[in-house]
Amino acid sequence: MILDKIEKLLDEVQNLNAHNAEEIEALRLKYLSKKGEITTLMADFRNVPAEQKKEVGMRINELKQTAIERINALKEQFETTEGDGPAMDLTRSPYPIRLGTRHPLTIVTNEIIDIFSRMGFVLADGPEVEDDLHVFTKMNFAADHPARDMQDTFFVEQSQTGDVTKNMVLRSHTSSVQARFMENSQPPIRIIAPGRVYRNEAITARAHCFFHQVEGLYVDKNVSFTDLKQVLLSFAREMFGTDTKIRLRPSYFPFTEPSAEMDISCHICGGKGCGFCKHTGWVEILGCGMVDPNVLEQCGIDSKVYSGYAFGMGVERITNLKYQVSDLRMFSENDTRFLKEFEAAN
Repeated sequence: MILDKIEKLLDEVQNLNAHNAEEIEALRLKYLSKKGEITTLMADFRNVPAEQKKEVGMRINELKQTAIERINALKEQFETTEGDGPAMDLTRSPYPIRLGTRHPLTIVTNEIIDIFSRMGFVLADGPEVEDDLHVFTKMNFAADHPARDMQDTFFVEQSQTGDVTKNMVLRSHTSSVQARFMENSQPPIRIIAPGRVYRNEAITARAHCFFHQVEGLYVDKNVSFTDLKQVLLSFAREMFGTDTKIRLRPSYFPFTEPSAEMDISCHICGGKGCGFCKHTGWVEILGCGMVDPNVLEQCGIDSKVYSGYAFGMGVERITNLKYQVSDLRMFSENDTRFLKEFEAAN
């Protein structure tokens, strides 16, 4: 009788079929689980007469092996069929897409570029690894100027001949872009040069060994300091609000004469004085001045015919003022919690 049952089950397992993984698992449980049909047969084996044990045992093993092979074949067939289908379920709801945001320095740089572009300035660019000739010499820096010292500038390669103009450095300002542009162009010139610059500074909440600048240059006939003041006033009001006031304080730069530092009225206290502006009512944002005639001559422009003005600002400083960021190290730490605060500023 047990042989008849084995033959019946053998016929069943040879013709097993399923349409999905759930049905395959149900067949496995029916025939191969601890409470399945084949396990029950093996439990009944002890009641088989001794003279039939050999034949019955062989048939049970054949049944078990056939069941295993058939169920595995169904699994392989189902997996192959599933792999031929689409890589994703097109009927399901779409995954939420997390959008990123522009970096705050990029936001402010683009805003500065937009303001000056509407005044007629065009973009100019140059290398970050630059020669001393364009970074310092053509900007009227003396050969023994401290900016050429190893403690102030990152040197990439130093001249073996002692000629400082052939030293290679990481540019310390984007004025080198102005020098290259003036070498290859004749006035009128009206450019802005944004980019990253490097200086050997101790990294603190107010200083870093690299930062970003936007410098501007205008060279033409009869350019005056008044023109410079009006451009900078227009910029300050566009960037910080129409009530913004500016003041120019005398200063010194090798590449401009006369030179000035520009302050804006503190937009936090409205010029009344607060902790942010150190109770002065003013905050410094950039340096500027009339282009030194030596710079024009070094770059192949006749200083007796043409004059010009230049200005330069740190993007981090403008961003600090605009968004009241207390520590400029946050701009380079890639902390997404900080960066997400600027999603609405895009």
